[in-house]
Amino acid sequence: MQLKIKDTFTKGLPADLILENSRRQVKKACFSYVTPKKTRKPEMLHTSSEMISALGLSEEDATSKAFLNVFTGNEVLHNTKPYAMCYGGHQFGNWAGQLGDGRAINLAEVEHNNKHWAIQLKGAGETPYSRTGDGLAVLRSSVREYLCSEAMYHLGVPTTRALSLALSGDEVLRDMLYDGNAAYEKGAIVTRVSPSFLRFGSYQIFAVRQDNETLKNLVDFTIKEYFRDLGKPSKETYLQFFEAVLNSTIAMLVHWQRVGFVHGVMNTDNMSILGQTIDYGPYGWLEGYDHNWTPNTTDKQFKRYRFGAQIDMGLWNLYQLANTLYPLIGEAEGLEHTLNSYNEKAQAQHLGMMQSKLGLYQDEKSDAQLINSLEDTLQLTETDMTIFFRNLSDFSIEDPLKGLEIVKDAFYELNEISDTIEHKWNSWFERYATRLQKEDTTSKERKENMNQVNPKYVLRNYMAQLAIDDADKGDYKLIDELFNLLKKPYDTQPEHEKWYAKRPEWARDKVGCSMLSCSS
Repeated sequence: MQLKIKDTFTKGLPADLILENSRRQVKKACFSYVTPKKTRKPEMLHTSSEMISALGLSEEDATSKAFLNVFTGNEVLHNTKPYAMCYGGHQFGNWAGQLGDGRAINLAEVEHNNKHWAIQLKGAGETPYSRTGDGLAVLRSSVREYLCSEAMYHLGVPTTRALSLALSGDEVLRDMLYDGNAAYEKGAIVTRVSPSFLRFGSYQIFAVRQDNETLKNLVDFTIKEYFRDLGKPSKETYLQFFEAVLNSTIAMLVHWQRVGFVHGVMNTDNMSILGQTIDYGPYGWLEGYDHNWTPNTTDKQFKRYRFGAQIDMGLWNLYQLANTLYPLIGEAEGLEHTLNSYNEKAQAQHLGMMQSKLGLYQDEKSDAQLINSLEDTLQLTETDMTIFFRNLSDFSIEDPLKGLEIVKDAFYELNEISDTIEHKWNSWFERYATRLQKEDTTSKERKENMNQVNPKYVLRNYMAQLAIDDADKGDYKLIDELFNLLKKPYDTQPEHEKWYAKRPEWARDKVGCSMLSCSS
């Protein structure tokens, strides 16, 4: 198994001088060297052929003993030194201090076909940043991360990727709902891949500590490696860097809203500097269209990271990044100017996204009002987001009053559609039909276009939970079925029609389907 190693992070940034793997505050360093924990009886459950190829490996490599050993932490790649990254972060609005890779260990960086990839194991043992944790991960959270990161990629959402999913052969003690009922679960390891795992908190930790030297080193390194078109680091470059991060963050968040994805933990340590979806913990897919929904039990009371607040939370997090970069720039005007552009950019992109979901391609001043009215009407009764927008592509301008019939499969309780609600829907469909008459596209073209932005299949929580339940019993076929289904989320795939369905009633209040925690 040959990989083209090209480590830039460890060669370009300061390392922790203490080599002992003990919990501690790590100062003036971007990472600590650490060796993954050897596992008792590793077993490879699934691999992504796309990522195998992207790293320059073969399918034969993926079945080798060396592959199994390296990507379960039992063997270190030749001429590499694994490490854990240092970062801090705001958690639910409060500064949490040093956090860091508590259960993630970076193996190496690889180049192939002019692309640069960092490879990271999640669940491979303790690091100096593990705090009170054991650095391990369990099967349920690992299945969810593995399936979702690849599903998001094929939905067209910026995301980190996944290479492999493996059992460690070890038992891991977890209190799933933090209610005092800890139990042993199967340990697992996901191999995650990304151009970089740097996040907002990677920079914040140094600004808070007033370690401007290390902060500058890290920002300059980031620009040199990932924002090369900005040129040599300078105050002007730092402002351009911040604007680039703001733009990519908006793009990512608008994609989340498009497909109904709720991250659940938009803390600054979970915000990628590259605008990628990172750290798949208690995420969820919007089923009933509800702006107030969050999948995270920790956030149940205040709903800080609910579906309807994600774009606003992006701005809050960017304010923290702006405060972090301020010491390097020395003036606030440029940063404030960029921050002040956020809402206008986000609103414009969100409007454009919603127009595309509705098959609207000519700009009309009335579109924002039409969309707002739709979002209000969608929340009058429990309505499945994915099915509604997918079925809407069959809407006919000639017969708008049949709109309700076309989307009826999206309603969880048809008997909840009162006369008043039915009237509101019919009124909206008539306005929609009038608006569509201003478009140049045919109904066939509109359907094709809408079906390219409105997925038929998403990783609903109950689907992931079924795969987890089977995997707990040693049956991994459903992991493979869902993995392949979600590689083509916009295709009809009639052979998989059973997955184009609302959440079953048994899953409404089931742990893992409606309630998720950060426990992994």
